[in-house]
Amino acid sequence: MTAARTQGPIQGPTQVPTPGRTQVSLTVNGRTVRAEVAPRTHLADFLREDLLLTGTHLGCEHGICGACTLLIDDAPARSCIAFAAACEGADVQTIEGLEHDPIMTLLRAAFTAEHALQCGYCTPGMLVTARDIVLRLPDADADRIRLELAGNLCRCTGYAGIVHAIQRVLRERPNLNARLSAHLGAKDPHPNPLPKAGEGVAGRYAAAPPPSVGEGWGEGTVPPPDAPSATPTDQSITDTLHLSLPLDTIWTALQDPALIAQCVPGARLTSTTPDHLTGELTTALGPIRAHFIGTARVTYRPDHTGTVNGEGQDRATKTGLRASAAFALTASSTTTCTLTLTTTYALRGPLAQFGRGPIVRAFAAELTESVARTLESRLRGTAPPTASRLRLLPLLLRALRRWLRRQRTRT
Repeated sequence: MTAARTQGPIQGPTQVPTPGRTQVSLTVNGRTVRAEVAPRTHLADFLREDLLLTGTHLGCEHGICGACTLLIDDAPARSCIAFAAACEGADVQTIEGLEHDPIMTLLRAAFTAEHALQCGYCTPGMLVTARDIVLRLPDADADRIRLELAGNLCRCTGYAGIVHAIQRVLRERPNLNARLSAHLGAKDPHPNPLPKAGEGVAGRYAAAPPPSVGEGWGEGTVPPPDAPSATPTDQSITDTLHLSLPLDTIWTALQDPALIAQCVPGARLTSTTPDHLTGELTTALGPIRAHFIGTARVTYRPDHTGTVNGEGQDRATKTGLRASAAFALTASSTTTCTLTLTTTYALRGPLAQFGRGPIVRAFAAELTESVARTLESRLRGTAPPTASRLRLLPLLLRALRRWLRRQRTRT
């Protein structure tokens, strides 16, 4: 079984790659994905952490257990030993992309009927291999099926149920031929699209609009003006804030990064240059602590709009945070103004689980509101000292209460 097939380069992004990273363009479940990756990033890690396609499981990470098996150019492959950069131009299908595949539909039903899974950890890779057996070996007997499954280990079932499930589908294969021909002949440009936003299943997040300003996506840099479209892990939040101060006052404040940093609990601006801002953010959620260090670039325009692009990393957990924000300030009256802020962000790593879902959106809105009120107080000279740590739990509880009130109002 091969790990990956290296193909020639295809037309990709035109910007210069970030030092130490490689541009890659590949098709994942019918959709083109362009990104910058570290040369030694494995395909499985890229799919799970960057695209949140967590149906691909990681077991041994040595290409032995088969849990990470998926399709690369229609052939089963170990994604834990295939480098993402080596898959340039390849067509990758994960278990999520095979949701509507007719053979996979039969296999899922057969696995259920024959009790072919218990803990389920090996099942995604096992299903991909089983599909290959059904397609390639229509006359396979039990011994041949067991031989073909030798690269997929299961600690629960004893394999009997898995073998029976595959045999069941092989018996149904003659009745499947017409349906399979119709499926393969369909004129669907995206037969296995990435999942849509808001479907509430791990990995089901639609791509957000791309960032607009910066110099690359690597560590310590920010996105370029012609950066490729955001990955499906990116979340987008829009907030509208009404401020009780004149537009000119707020606009002057927004152009003072040090003042804005003072309004964010746990934030500290460590250096500013014409090109970049460098800072830190210390957060706490109960016993969980994170200390993000990163850089950003802020661009201001004469029409009272601008962008912020940056990224950082918590060195302890290796959690990465990337964000892009567009803001626009408009006058509501001579003494008030409105700030519209659209933020696109992505968390990668152990703490990424805290960056998803409607509660997180409510939390982000609560934090933005808190920062805006602190800014107003500072401009009036009445703000208390800023906390040295962003305590997430009180904000999260306030956001949860507000979100629950809105849900009750809607029902």
